[in-house]
Amino acid sequence: MYNLSCYNPGSFILVGIPGLEKFHIWIGIPFCVIYVLAITGNGTLLYLIAVEDSLHEPMFFFLSMLATTDLILSIATVPKLLSNLWFGSQEITFTGCLTQMFFLHFSFVVDSAILLAMALDRYVAICFPLRYTTILTPQVIIKLVVSVVVRSFSVILPDVFLLKQLPFCGTRIIPHTYCEHIGVARLSSADISINIWYGFSVPLMTVISDVIFIAVSYVFILHAVFQLSSLGARQKALGTCGSHICVILMFYTPAFFSILAHRFGHGVPRNVLILFANLYVAIPPALNPVVYGVKTKQIQDKFVLLFTLKKTQ
Repeated sequence: MYNLSCYNPGSFILVGIPGLEKFHIWIGIPFCVIYVLAITGNGTLLYLIAVEDSLHEPMFFFLSMLATTDLILSIATVPKLLSNLWFGSQEITFTGCLTQMFFLHFSFVVDSAILLAMALDRYVAICFPLRYTTILTPQVIIKLVVSVVVRSFSVILPDVFLLKQLPFCGTRIIPHTYCEHIGVARLSSADISINIWYGFSVPLMTVISDVIFIAVSYVFILHAVFQLSSLGARQKALGTCGSHICVILMFYTPAFFSILAHRFGHGVPRNVLILFANLYVAIPPALNPVVYGVKTKQIQDKFVLLFTLKKTQ
């Protein structure tokens, strides 16, 4: 009976942000604001792309996928964070923990793949403008979407099975605000070398390959842009990539910084690392709609038109 309960633990305890318990209520306020912005911004973006025929293009379709995964990431992490900080709801079931962990890592890998697909879109639009509609056909877009989802699912699903086969006979206290693969695996008394190897190497290599292909696509894009004779044409071509580059920097920079900080930042206080990790899962989903709303004229115009119509009604 004891061994059976080890392999099927009832629940875990999410501590929150250790050392900052006195400030949990105040810390929750900005996270709540960020969460509302993320839900509102991404929801509005999805609505505009769905109802406006002029936004039914490959780039905006990929953007709608990015908004969807941002919603998944926010919903999977921030509500539990707020209930922990404000109401002391620290308990999470084993199934709930595995579910949260899956969607957390799944959305990260999907986001990375979507950014690669958007880089491909910009590459075709700038390097082969006359063949854009014949290359990125609806059939090609569907194949890209299916490959993104299947690849991400295949990479992250083994994490769930690796955790389910571990015994948790000792402490079930997680010094964090959400469940992530290695953090949960460290609670087991068994050998977790395969969890560390797979949980760190495979998703990281998947994302690094995306970064390499994105960099290669932008080398070709820049080469094509600087071959244009007109300065105005160069600025217009680069302007179409501005929002994509901003989102890439917002996504990858803190991600790699967080990975390096956890790997080599032994002198960094744990509460600082946890706070930074929560900011990383909360802020990009809130900022992405703002970046595309400011940088993309079609979305900006439709957004202004939407609220102008609401005011006149």
